Amino acid sequence: MDNRAEARDFLTSRRAKITPERAGLPAAGQRRVPGLRRSEVAALAGMSVEYYAKLERGTLAGVSAGVLEAISRALQLDEAERAHLLRLAHEADGSSAVLRPRRRPKQWTVRPSLQWSLDSISAPAILSNMRGDLLAANLLGRAMYSDAFAGGHPNFARFTFLDSAAHRFFPDWDGAADITVANLRTAAGKDPHDKGLHDLVGELSTRSDDFRRRWAAHNVRIHGTGVKHFRHHIVGDLILNYETMDLQAEPDLTLTIYTAEPQSSTDHALALLASWAVTAQEIG
Repeated sequence: MDNRAEARDFLTSRRAKITPERAGLPAAGQRRVPGLRRSEVAALAGMSVEYYAKLERGTLAGVSAGVLEAISRALQLDEAERAHLLRLAHEADGSSAVLRPRRRPKQWTVRPSLQWSLDSISAPAILSNMRGDLLAANLLGRAMYSDAFAGGHPNFARFTFLDSAAHRFFPDWDGAADITVANLRTAAGKDPHDKGLHDLVGELSTRSDDFRRRWAAHNVRIHGTGVKHFRHHIVGDLILNYETMDLQAEPDLTLTIYTAEPQSSTDHALALLASWAVTAQEIG
């Protein structure tokens, strides 16, 4: 992806989100655009308007860590947004090249020992990459995401935006869609030269207005832990906590494990889902 354009659009979109009131500035005068003016961001960051305007045009090469921190404070960036800005600056310097994930073979397959590790986990467990390709799962994880696996080569973004089953599977579809796109935007900042991600974004931008609008918002996030609500076609509502962990041997893959509160309705539903998965496997 074009680093200058990405940096320009990201900074412009963050500036548009900060109201004068939120920044502690007077709101006097007519405003032609939402959010702060460039001059106001520059003043809050302690730099000249000309210099900030240059940065907002996407020229981040050579920018010091202190300047990036000042901009982060002025724009009130959260942890994920700040990290994204730093990655954009490093990419502009060329210094992030050594940190990019190594290219995975197109026909990558899960190692037997890795699949055994997944299978040893009693809770739903899945393995995915930064693009949201669902690469492997244990039996319960495959059963939980059976709607997504029905397509053959599941990808969370394609499932969310192109499969009508996603609107039932995610009771809060808008929230799930926002998270999915923010994860992809974060992945693009980590590896802007990922052709597979370029192709995925191009496909979804062409086929889904909902995706295209969210992609243009330039929102990013840190995906590590939280609670998700699913509505499974066999066992109904599932309220699951999740923990996402990076794999040291596979630096661009993450393991996600879902757990339910003990003795909760979701805990009982998972037990039912496990029984259904075993039966389906035996029949299949």
